[in-house]
Parts: sequence; structure tokens; C-alpha cells
Amino acid sequence: SMTITNEDGEEDRDALTYERQDFWETTSNKQLNFLQHIVTILKAHGKAAVVLPDNVLFEGGAGEKIRRKLLETCDVHTILRLPTGIFYANGVKANVVFFDAKPKDGKVHTAGVWFYDLRTNRHFTLKTRPLKYEDLQDFIRSYNPANRHQRTETECFKYYPYETLVARDKASLDVFWLKDASLDNLDNLPTP
Repeated sequence: SMTITNEDGEEDRDALTYERQDFWETTSNKQLNFLQHIVTILKAHGKAAVVLPDNVLFEGGAGEKIRRKLLETCDVHTILRLPTGIFYANGVKANVVFFDAKPKDGKVHTAGVWFYDLRTNRHFTLKTRPLKYEDLQDFIRSYNPANRHQRTETECFKYYPYETLVARDKASLDVFWLKDASLDNLDNLPTP
């Protein structure tokens, strides 16, 4: 099975908390619930590409627990950091999280995650500079889904092992390494 989707976040019931036995955590965060729902509908070896806002990658509490379970139970192999300016809501920071469902066997299934930064030092708008297919060509070449073991790091494409990611504060997957040219003091950039 394959799931490609985007959680639009337009639901009015912001405070609604879902209590589902098939979810890892109970939370009122719609995006975290959406991610948990995707995992529950994937069959073993199913593939997903889910567009999620940045907060899903770094939020504490239920967010941390859900990220840890996702990394353990699925093979989270790629995160594409999308540029701002490509959605109707201005300034939205989002990512595409690519993962494969795995059998429930108690093993950790994520060896490491490849991050592609299409955001830093890139400027897109919906009207004057929209994101085009050509802008994704380097990511498509780097992604190489048929031969993930042959991927190589580039300036925009970096690999972080599972142990490094789960050791980060709150198991944050909000990883960045490129220096933003628009920042005044580049020496104060946090370490990835």
C-alpha cells in the first residue's frame, strides 16, 4: 500500500482529543493524530509520504513519544524540508516525511534518516516564483528510492544515524545544517 497525503489543518475542533486504542499517544494536536492515523492504515511494507508542519518534528510531550515510536516501528528514511512560500498561508514551514511500514516485530526499523534541505537560501512565492518541477530535480536524483543504500551526501542532502536523532533534545527531527544567508550573525547558528 502507498499513502501520499497532506493534513490541511482546517478543522474547527481544535481542542478535540482523540482516544484511539491503535494510537500511541492521546493528544489534541491534529497533525500528530493525523500522522498516527497514517501509520495505523498502512499495511506492513506500505509506503507513506506525509506533508507535516515543522512543529511535528520538534514538539515535546506527545510529539516526542510519537516521533520515537515512528522511528522504532517504521523505517523513516527521508525528510524533505520544504521551502516557505509554496502554500497559501504565508510563512508556513512544512516537510514531507517519507517512511515505510514494517512488521510489528519489536525491532527498531529506522537505521537513519536522510534530510534534504530545499528551504535554506531558497525563495519561492505562489505568484511570482512558484516551486516548479525543475526545482525538485536535485532532490529526485538524491532520493533514489530504488537504491537508498547508494545515496551520497551533498550540500543539501545529509544523513543522520538513528542513535544521533534519538539522543537529540526531545528526539527532535528538526535538523538543519546550512547557514541561512539572511541571518545577521551566522556564527550563532545552532548545531544540528
